[in-house]
Amino acid sequence: MVNLKLAFRALFKTPFVTSIAVLTLALGIGANAAIFSLFDHVLLAPLPVPHPEELVNVNAEGPNPLYQTCTKAGSCDVVWSYPMFRDLEHAQTEFAGIAGHELVAGNIAYRGQTRGSDVMLVSGSYFSVLDLRPAIGRLIAPQDDEVVGANFSVVLGYGYWKAQLGGDPGVLGTQIVVNGKPFTIIGVAPQGFNGTTLGTVPALYVPLTMKTALGLADPDEYTFRRDYWIYAFARLKPGTTIQTASKAVNTVYHRIIADVEVPLQKDMSAQTLAKFKAKEVVLEDGRRGQSDIHGKAKTPLILLFATAGIVLLIACANIANLLLARGASRSLEVAVRLTLGASRRQLVAQLVSESLMLGVMGGALSLLVAKLTLGAFTGFVAPGAADALVVPLSGAALGFAAALSLGTALLFGTFPAIHSTRPDLVTLVREGTGTHSGARTASRVRNGLVTTQIALSMALLIAAGLFTKSLRNVSRVDLGVKTDNVVTFSISPERNGYDWHRTRALFDDVDRELAALPGVSGVAESVVPLLGSSNLGRGIEVQGFHKGPDTDDNSRYDKVSPSFFKTLGIPILSGREFTGSDRLGSQKVAIVNETFVKKFGLGRDPIGKFMANRAGRAPDILIVGLAKDAAYSEVKQKIPPVFYLPASQDSTVGSTYYYVRASGDPEPVLRAVRSLVAHLDPNLPVENLKTLPQQVSDNVYLDRIVGELSAGFAVLATLLAAIGLYGVLAYSVMQRTRELGVRMALGADPLKVQLMVLRQVALMTLTGGAVGVAGAFAFGRPVQSLLFGMSGYDPLVVSISTLMLAFVALGAGYLPARRASRLDPVRALRYE
Repeated sequence: MVNLKLAFRALFKTPFVTSIAVLTLALGIGANAAIFSLFDHVLLAPLPVPHPEELVNVNAEGPNPLYQTCTKAGSCDVVWSYPMFRDLEHAQTEFAGIAGHELVAGNIAYRGQTRGSDVMLVSGSYFSVLDLRPAIGRLIAPQDDEVVGANFSVVLGYGYWKAQLGGDPGVLGTQIVVNGKPFTIIGVAPQGFNGTTLGTVPALYVPLTMKTALGLADPDEYTFRRDYWIYAFARLKPGTTIQTASKAVNTVYHRIIADVEVPLQKDMSAQTLAKFKAKEVVLEDGRRGQSDIHGKAKTPLILLFATAGIVLLIACANIANLLLARGASRSLEVAVRLTLGASRRQLVAQLVSESLMLGVMGGALSLLVAKLTLGAFTGFVAPGAADALVVPLSGAALGFAAALSLGTALLFGTFPAIHSTRPDLVTLVREGTGTHSGARTASRVRNGLVTTQIALSMALLIAAGLFTKSLRNVSRVDLGVKTDNVVTFSISPERNGYDWHRTRALFDDVDRELAALPGVSGVAESVVPLLGSSNLGRGIEVQGFHKGPDTDDNSRYDKVSPSFFKTLGIPILSGREFTGSDRLGSQKVAIVNETFVKKFGLGRDPIGKFMANRAGRAPDILIVGLAKDAAYSEVKQKIPPVFYLPASQDSTVGSTYYYVRASGDPEPVLRAVRSLVAHLDPNLPVENLKTLPQQVSDNVYLDRIVGELSAGFAVLATLLAAIGLYGVLAYSVMQRTRELGVRMALGADPLKVQLMVLRQVALMTLTGGAVGVAGAFAFGRPVQSLLFGMSGYDPLVVSISTLMLAFVALGAGYLPARRASRLDPVRALRYE
């Protein structure tokens, strides 16, 4: 029978060894539990709805001509037009129901407080398809979504209701103002449900037919079949397979395409029209909802999971070595127990129970390590995304940590227990020899484990080096913009019911107030957030540019203030900047970038030529300036063709991003912005307030997560490998004390003894290092897509990693080697 009290006492006879073992396990298991939590939350966890396995995402991959609006829910290739969505909703298919949604931004005012938040536009079938029940009240139903612009009903998100309204059930039936329009609160979404798009937490759910009422669309969006903006998912009928449902819905879809939509297509080549006719409805597993994070994060998370697994293997190898050494030091104790009649089975069980106790203690401490690791992850993500990507240590993660704790303890504790209780132990102890085959086997196992640790550490160091260098390459990209000392934020007065004249007047007031702040040297506006992962693009017409049916005529664009280029340090290469005279009613003007000139063949001097900001229109916009290429949406994206229009010439501009350049520290400007805007309109929320360098950093958060976490794991792995190497060498020196004493008594030079030990270090380091380099080469190819400006093999990274590992290995081996060279021969010969 296992004696837990005895196991506990035995562990704490050697508190240093026990502490090292527990800490090693905690680091290895904690890192894995944290990454598993991320992996589970992002890639595995289903929506908190009944029977999520019945949900399918409904996509139509193929040409979506003319207009597309896409959000965090997925790419522009999978969105639907409103008429087509309704056609599928009303058709007889194998779906129990089909639902549509779109994420939009809204200004929400309640009881005198206004804040900007995510709002989810949902079809009347959204909650019924998900089979959800309200926390209180009722949810949006089909009758709330029948007539465009007719039903001002809203459902509160559970988190918003709790955090902003105190969880007051009395809010039912009261009014909340969304984008300046009063809506009636009819219910609250269930606890734990945050919509169907990972990375967002909607504050409100509004009927899909209310987009125009919110000032976010023209009425044409509900009738025009070439405007794609709805994401769709469905629930399969019980017992229906995806294949059966796909066949049924495609029968309906192809009939609508052929009879209704093909006649509407214009300016298509025969080849593209054929692709349009052949479009298929693609059904995909929808249990995790719809989010672009699933695709973006898959490879990085798999990589981090594998990296954390390697760290755990290294930690486990350390535990195995510690237990082997500890078992050898207890050989006399075990022999006495065997002599006194204890069975080998009892002793193995007792030693394994000690390993399990180590695992339990390491597992308990690993929860703290996991929380700290998840906290570090949150620090890498942009503040808005971090709020939506709060990753708790879920029950699955806790179960994973417990399984790892017990599994590693059993797996790496069983061999040392069996080895320490081998049948010939009593005879060997009586003989006092350490050269028996069992000792040699244990020594080979320990050396093999350390060599494996070194190999894994080398591979991780090279991988971390690749990602660190890639991250450095990202940070050195020439953005064409001076980001230092710039503060950025956004306001959206149109959401508070402002008309264009009031909006323009407010923008001018904010400009003036910002410019008057001490230390401010420039203020600018733009509709598209610089490096904010947002895009505006469309097909255009350019004077002298001839195009066929399938010619790429698309360009990105932005609407900016006259001071935009000067404030952000973007040079105007020829022509002029916008001025205060470029206003509504004056000659329409544009400034284009270098890539735009090259794409549309405008030659060396585009000034004076005309363009139109929509395909099929007569060119009526005069190009007055050529700007140097500057980053637009993504740090790592190749700079696209861009044309800039004066925001003051567009009466539809209802929101803007500001850029405020400070002559010194931007912190005073950051602190002043909210009070400045509140002075002009206390009900207008300030959003996305940060410095422009922070915006750049947020734009590459995945690169930072992979680079910094992989570097942290590599350092941890190398430290653990160094501890393992030190332990093996120290134990080896202890075992060979008498042998080394004899050598030194016979005249061996201390330096030679030291070199003898270091030779063992060199052998293990060279062997493990070579295997690690080979593993890193194999690893480099699949992660090539995650690297920026470099290949999966980099000689400099390999060289630096090799030097680092050699330095650490020599450091770990130096102390045991030095101790061996300073042995007193007389005391060594008497050593037992």
